[in-house]
Amino acid sequence: MTSVCVNCLKSLVTALHFLCWLSNAFVVAFGEFMMMHSRFASLVTTFWPIYPANTLVVTGTIATCVCYLGVVGGMRESRCMLISFYVLLSFLISVELAMACVFFVYNREIGTYFEKDLMHSLEIYKLSGPGENQTLKDDFDAVQYLFKCCGVHGVADWGGNVPISCCTLDPCNIADQPNWQEGCVGKLQDWFARNYLSTAAGVVSMFILQFLCMSITLPLFCCFAVRGQGY
Repeated sequence: MTSVCVNCLKSLVTALHFLCWLSNAFVVAFGEFMMMHSRFASLVTTFWPIYPANTLVVTGTIATCVCYLGVVGGMRESRCMLISFYVLLSFLISVELAMACVFFVYNREIGTYFEKDLMHSLEIYKLSGPGENQTLKDDFDAVQYLFKCCGVHGVADWGGNVPISCCTLDPCNIADQPNWQEGCVGKLQDWFARNYLSTAAGVVSMFILQFLCMSITLPLFCCFAVRGQGY
């Protein structure tokens, strides 16, 4: 194999590692964007995978660090760094597969967690005085106002002390206010399900890119190492 061809292939290895790093950095940025625009976190606290933005940021950050090791290793032609990169990347791919399985298995159980946590949040809302648990109150009011719903299963959950966020009028300035009758649990669950879809797309994209990167560059690395052509 000529030196020109070898150098081109080594540049290809480094370029693919950089592409992997860049894609994972984009996933982190997307996760940060979702975190800045995420809502209602105070209402559902039991089940950690319902926070898809957090999952993308943590996983993407780890993957970005691992791919950076591959980029630097490729540029310096460091065998130690590249071996570490491939070992860590293999482990990371396994973790992402496990995460995908967790999301798939527990996807059907999210409704149970939503119902329990929302009922708990509603009881806290009802028992809180002025200025107490304001974040939870604001989130619950935002859910009812945005999704045009009331309570968890319906307006009866409030027991006659219905907040103004349940009113069907905007603005609502009458004593005997008309309220939304439908509960919020189904609508909020659908909202989180859409975020789940974004998270799944991000994790699957990372997995595919990392797998392709390793499938292409690892044989080249092994070939160069066996032939003694660098690395």
